[in-house]
Amino acid sequence: MTSNTTGMEGNRPQRVLIMGAAGRDFHNFNVVFRDNPAYRVVAFTATQIPNIEGRRYPPELAGSLYPEGIPIYPEDELPRLVREQNVDVVVFAYSDVSHEYVMHRASAALAAGADFWLLGPKATQLPAQKPVVAVTAVRTGAGKSPTTRKVARILRDWGYKVVIVRHPMPYGDLARQKVQRFATFQDLDRYQCTIEEREEYEPHLRNGFVVYAGVDYGAILEQAQREADVILWDGGNNDFPFFVPRVHIVVADPHRPGHETRYHPGEMNARMAHIAVIPKVDTARYEDIVTVRENLLRINPRAILIEAAMPFTLPDPEAVRGQRVLVVEDGPTVTHGEMGYGAAYLAARKLGAVVVDPRPYAVGSIREAYEAYPHLREVLPALGYGEAQIRELEATLRRAEVDMVLAATPVTLARLVDIPHPIQQIAYELQEIGQPTLEEALRPFLQ
Repeated sequence: MTSNTTGMEGNRPQRVLIMGAAGRDFHNFNVVFRDNPAYRVVAFTATQIPNIEGRRYPPELAGSLYPEGIPIYPEDELPRLVREQNVDVVVFAYSDVSHEYVMHRASAALAAGADFWLLGPKATQLPAQKPVVAVTAVRTGAGKSPTTRKVARILRDWGYKVVIVRHPMPYGDLARQKVQRFATFQDLDRYQCTIEEREEYEPHLRNGFVVYAGVDYGAILEQAQREADVILWDGGNNDFPFFVPRVHIVVADPHRPGHETRYHPGEMNARMAHIAVIPKVDTARYEDIVTVRENLLRINPRAILIEAAMPFTLPDPEAVRGQRVLVVEDGPTVTHGEMGYGAAYLAARKLGAVVVDPRPYAVGSIREAYEAYPHLREVLPALGYGEAQIRELEATLRRAEVDMVLAATPVTLARLVDIPHPIQQIAYELQEIGQPTLEEALRPFLQ
């Protein structure tokens, strides 16, 4: 059987399976396959995020061709699904994975008899009526969120009304999450947001910005651009933007030198970007900064290069000295982002604290995370993809024999867990070093 990119296979629609993680997979379906009679999407598969498989993409979102919705299966069932569902095309649609990882999945799909597709910007990016500034990264945890916050403040200082659209994290009721608008902390509770969602939304809300997210980014764009002068795309993982950007900023992490050319689709962001930011130069090794700088200039010599520090602050640093501390870091950064540490660990070491191994205290799915990510040894990932997992995180923290908790997750941890230990919340913002600054680099694109 020979498939084709026009959709029809003989006299029947091509049968499609979309590999995803509750994000780009749904977006690709919405903009390429929904209401398209040339294709029939028979299944999604899911990985990276717990509790996605076993659900269905609901008929309210799937459109008239799918009155019963579309089933979502675990990714490890891919070969069986391709054979049993007579799949013609497998579409890979998630992010923050190595090039080798992508090709292993391609090999599995091809061996089972299907074609293997990657859909790019031309097929999936939506044009906006308002200017779009996009912030992406080469890896999750690179420093994208502080960069986004900095850009938002610059645009507001220029007099623009900025509305932030965040990459999707729909871990709950998908139909109810079609379009989400966050303007207050009460909205986080109303939508029953996970820790992972709160980590991204809370800092923007504290800074006075409206945030949109959800599942249907065509509907989100229509609503967001009605109240914005400029839309700020806040990317997730290392995915590329869902909207056509006027200016594209990519963030590359000098603590993971070389990853800017080894991970999908982060390398694509690095090649497309107008502006490249290397943060964390205050904590990275000089030779690693040089490696990242040279790689970026080699694959995208047109990019404007900016280097920046990311200094941390905490309420009472003197209280940390000599204490036994449990370090809590942003979950995705230290799990599939493959970082063994983050800002809280660096702060604890700098302040002379004793970092306690959290693994003996882990329970339930938190303990399973350590088994899945053996590079984690001295930090606790702030996992909370649902109420049950938040309670397991709380139980892990309560069991820990420590003097205090140092948390660098952007979410206010004390609002979500009740533990006997004091919590010091670490903040970090982007500070450019030298020139050009972000403001100088952005000005030609927007003013």
